[in-house]
Amino acid sequence: MRIPAAEIEHLVTSRVRQWLLDPDSIYQAIQPPDLSARRRLIARAVEIGRSWTELPGTRQRALLTTLIDRIDTGADQIDIHFRPTRLAAFLDVAPPLPSASDDETQILSVPIRIGRAGREITMRIDGTDPFATAKPDARLIKLLIRACQFNAALLDSDGVPFAALAKRHEVSPSYFTRLVRLSYLAPDITDAILDGRQPRDLTADRLLAHSRLPLTRHEQRTVLGFT
Repeated sequence: MRIPAAEIEHLVTSRVRQWLLDPDSIYQAIQPPDLSARRRLIARAVEIGRSWTELPGTRQRALLTTLIDRIDTGADQIDIHFRPTRLAAFLDVAPPLPSASDDETQILSVPIRIGRAGREITMRIDGTDPFATAKPDARLIKLLIRACQFNAALLDSDGVPFAALAKRHEVSPSYFTRLVRLSYLAPDITDAILDGRQPRDLTADRLLAHSRLPLTRHEQRTVLGFT
């Protein structure tokens, strides 16, 4: 099964960033002999974690490729094999490790569920990603825009039959009817879709499949997974 590389990259980056922001994890994984060096290391790691989105892409990639040995993707989790002791040398807060035996690999895991949403393969994280950002769905938004256009055409039709309007827009009468119904979505549902805050499994195909979408707002939220 093909899986979305962009989502894997986001999950891996997010998990490594979480690790950088966890002083206890760094303290357990990296223990320079000098206490002051240990404090500087933790402070620098936290600073990088907090300012991650502001770092140049080259800096982000350099850190990730330095720390990460390999990434294994399974059916229910992603395992990030990384070498935490390399962080000290990367940040220039401690001398190089004296031997390869100190360069041990640890594993950071991210529980996931791989599923199909319409035509797409998606990943769902078990738990809340603290760095998740809203991601508007272009197909969903295009659907809402077209629904408004079809509704406007209907209001200005002066009694022209649905079939004629559908033909004018080069779509089938059933498709035209379904899209007109979408123009009556609850405002909060429309706002959520425009902001990218819709349920993960609400795709354009699924929304179109609701040929008898309820007109009451409460029922719409229930059917579409907003409650």
